[in-house]
Amino acid sequence: MTTILEKPEVRPRNPQFSSGPCTKPPGWTPEVLAQALVGRSHRAKEGKARLKSALDQTRSLLGLPADYRIAIVPGSDTGAFEMAMWSLLGARGVDVLAWESFGHGWVTDVVKQLKLNDVRVMHADYGRLPALAQVDFERDVLFTWNGTTSGVRVPNADWIPDDRRGLTLVDATSAIFAQPIDWAKTDVVTYSWQKVLGGEAAHGMLILSPRAVERLASYVPPWPLPKLFRMTKGGALDQAIFEGETINTPSMLCVEDYLHCLHWARSVGGLSGLAARADANASVVYEWIERTPWIANLAVDRATWSNTSVCLRIVDPDVTGLVDKAQAAFAKDIAASLEREKVAYDIGSYRDAPPGLRIWTGATVETDDLRALMPWLDWAFATAKGRLSSVS
Repeated sequence: MTTILEKPEVRPRNPQFSSGPCTKPPGWTPEVLAQALVGRSHRAKEGKARLKSALDQTRSLLGLPADYRIAIVPGSDTGAFEMAMWSLLGARGVDVLAWESFGHGWVTDVVKQLKLNDVRVMHADYGRLPALAQVDFERDVLFTWNGTTSGVRVPNADWIPDDRRGLTLVDATSAIFAQPIDWAKTDVVTYSWQKVLGGEAAHGMLILSPRAVERLASYVPPWPLPKLFRMTKGGALDQAIFEGETINTPSMLCVEDYLHCLHWARSVGGLSGLAARADANASVVYEWIERTPWIANLAVDRATWSNTSVCLRIVDPDVTGLVDKAQAAFAKDIAASLEREKVAYDIGSYRDAPPGLRIWTGATVETDDLRALMPWLDWAFATAKGRLSSVS
């Protein structure tokens, strides 16, 4: 017999636990956009200054090496990573690592769109990493640092050699600002503003090492490049793109919002403060997992547990004994109950992931809100289990 729990008395003050777009920085209001350069050209002196400031502040906050380049590009993290793939790949063989939906998307692009001949795809099921020791760094290597839809991250960059000959292309959108990125081990890093900093979507960030810049100057891909992907001019890097002169028109409202996010990040201790907030948030969920028999982390190895996108699977025997479609319905029932109560929005698993829950614990989330959420998860499970029992 299932015990139906009473509703908890304390609710999260902010029920936004979406994994993207993620909740805004604490205290955010539309007034932070009051100084946005709306109605003006992004190519005006003031517009260029705003864009250059966004790049300079990002470089400072991340501690980027002085010889790494950074640009604001269209299409969010997806656009930035596509830009890198279409511009850089083909000079060498490629190893593509995929252990969640976005990694699988990069596989599709490399194999079916770019149609490269020398490709090794290294898969792993949701919850696990591929065999990192089998990666060949004579080749170009593509991977997601933190699997947003699986909650599985690489524990470190020790598996990447300093003397590699290929380039490392890293989708770091749900890792950067929350997990340490070893810049010496990365040649391309991409992310969007909408994740750990809680900025707006649609704009991507592209970071290039000197090795990646050299590839751009020495290699011309055999396929046509759309204007939005072109980073060279006259056979050399188009320096203006990496000084804030964007390829196409950015939203100056979104730029102003990003500048606010960077200011907030500094106010909480910069890069280390952001990571500490994410770690503290994730620990609340980790501790709840340890004391809760019906739930488990989707990530199998504790060393790979994400501190931003914590993905959960339901392990209660009465639920795991259901057919896949019924398991998915049960997980959706939990998420829907919490949304109806205005306790948690958008915490169902990603559509391609195993059925379960996904809770964003990045730096813009307040730890007290996660503490308040945990009893509600137990309530929603017990409520859904009661409904399941009544129809069985």
